[in-house]
Amino acid sequence: MTGIRAFPSPATAPGTDATVVGENLSLPLFRSLSGVLAGHPYLKVVVDRTEHTWHLLDTAVHPFHVNYVATRILGMDLDELDAGLDAFNASVYTDPGRRFLLGVVSLHADEDSEGRDRPFLVLETTEADTMDGPLLQEFYDFVRERVDGRLPLLLKPANHGQEAALAPVSDVRLPRILSHELFVSRPRTPLNIGEAIGRLRWFASLEEYRAHDADLGWSDIVAMDCLPDDVPRVAGFINAAPITPLSHTNVLASGWGIPNAIVRDMARLVESEELDGAWVCYRVQDDGVSLVRLHEVPELAEPAWHQQRIRLEPPLLEDVPVLELRRLRRDDRDRYGTKAANLGELHHVLDSRTADLTAFYGRARPPRKDLYGHLASRLTASADPEALRRAASEFVAATVTAPDGVALPFALQHRFLTSSPALQQGIGKLKMALELGATDVLDPLCLSLQQMVRGTPVPEDVAARITGPFADRVCRKRLVVRSSSNAEDLPGFSAAGVYDSITTVHGTDELLDAVRQVWASLVSPRSVRLRHEAGISLDDTYMGVIVQEYTPAELGGVLVTCNPTRREDFRNVYINCTPGSPESVVDGTALPLQYLYNTVEGGGRTVDLGSMVADLPSSARARLADLALTGRLLQSHFADDPDDPQDIEWLMAEGGGIKLVQLRPYAL
Repeated sequence: MTGIRAFPSPATAPGTDATVVGENLSLPLFRSLSGVLAGHPYLKVVVDRTEHTWHLLDTAVHPFHVNYVATRILGMDLDELDAGLDAFNASVYTDPGRRFLLGVVSLHADEDSEGRDRPFLVLETTEADTMDGPLLQEFYDFVRERVDGRLPLLLKPANHGQEAALAPVSDVRLPRILSHELFVSRPRTPLNIGEAIGRLRWFASLEEYRAHDADLGWSDIVAMDCLPDDVPRVAGFINAAPITPLSHTNVLASGWGIPNAIVRDMARLVESEELDGAWVCYRVQDDGVSLVRLHEVPELAEPAWHQQRIRLEPPLLEDVPVLELRRLRRDDRDRYGTKAANLGELHHVLDSRTADLTAFYGRARPPRKDLYGHLASRLTASADPEALRRAASEFVAATVTAPDGVALPFALQHRFLTSSPALQQGIGKLKMALELGATDVLDPLCLSLQQMVRGTPVPEDVAARITGPFADRVCRKRLVVRSSSNAEDLPGFSAAGVYDSITTVHGTDELLDAVRQVWASLVSPRSVRLRHEAGISLDDTYMGVIVQEYTPAELGGVLVTCNPTRREDFRNVYINCTPGSPESVVDGTALPLQYLYNTVEGGGRTVDLGSMVADLPSSARARLADLALTGRLLQSHFADDPDDPQDIEWLMAEGGGIKLVQLRPYAL
């Protein structure tokens, strides 16, 4: 279907329980009971197979199916329900002989050839529901008989299991629509929740943006098809073209705490409402996006981030050796950088299998005291805590590997910089400009210093230590050279996409050039400005480097151990991927496949196909399900708090082996 749009939100009086039992569903009745989810009106339904009737729930009064079924149909009280919630959930979501069929009906609109709205309904179950093909057909038929015949009704499979179950069923017998077909047509998609009052700046092209980007300030809301990665810190982002929650600009929006959304009709809104240059109130919420023009210029207080200061641990610059990644631990970040130290820690976790990877599941999720039972089910293991820890470690070690390579310490960059009086003079000028607030000369100073770093000869003893580990194979192997600064991958300052990585390095000359390019990215105009805004001193900032042999990848991408657009969702892990290496996902050169995987009850669903014309085969999606659970388990060890999400880059090599190439905190 094309041109699918959301209807306006219904005006429902909260708290008036108008729940209906047994009646047919008309559009007026739907609107009187429905709430709004992701910009679409929706209504919860309960089919009672024993009584051969259904219940249409007043969404404002009954937000949870199971509460309604337990208290209003079965006569239980909430304490009784909570005491056996998991067993009750199993009876309504996974029992093949269940009495109740639970689902949601949502209202959408297609467009006919003359541009008129054609409303239609979509029926779906919850994501954890295991209805097979016959049950889904029964559910659909029951609802179809009771819905206004003038309204088309489509079934949306809620997970990959339901998609597989319906594969043999004719779509004439059971009309359906897939999740990604609805998602890609959404006119407005929340990416980062937040609210901002600011001046809207619309740019019709990248060239137009470049002509005015120097004028952007902290009170501006930047709107264009796709924002560039080097956008300065402003009040909000609006994208008129599709991007994903893991794009560099959304990682920035998340770290900065500013609203970000996709508004597909932004160009039309700007023209019809004369919004370019207007002051607006911009709000991004879980259930929608709003943009309201203000008729008076507001008085805005200076943003809190002007006072934000991130303090770094003092870097240790003593002469330490170039080490294999597997010899590093997390505490080595003050010598080799956070990225290298985390990869070393990953080697230790996989090799020793002694880390407790179950802490996330040990947290209370009221009314549940923990999620150990769910994890035991995922791992087909005993729920005994010690046995579960062993099973978790074995599962992770069997699912992923850590990359081999070497880490160059801060000491080598320090030795290189101090070897050149010209470099020292350039650094001194840059520090002076930062201290004086001379922002107009920052970019020329940074660009000049970068050029000097790339052109200054590396001292012979430093060059020998860089090329030594690869001397006998560097001419035959393709290498990857990555940044590992002490000013990246930090809580509150990810620096995603700020420093350089070079993935096509051959020979010792190219290796030394690549290392200097990574070192030079530490003083790029963008990185200097971002660190200065966060209060990170240039004196405290150093660059370690990771050198690895290149691994060809069939599939690569990024996962974050959360649902970026629903912060209260503790179940799902979000994965982006494309054929080839993770770089195409990270740098935004391709629109990736997007998935959500439930790491509590199990199951996954495809959110968007991106630039692909078809979904991955079921075998690859099953591997991604294992990867999602692995990411969740590693979160327990790598996060300071087990609930803090992690951002993980990965690749799937030929043969299906999955390698993790980066772990860092993900800013919510």
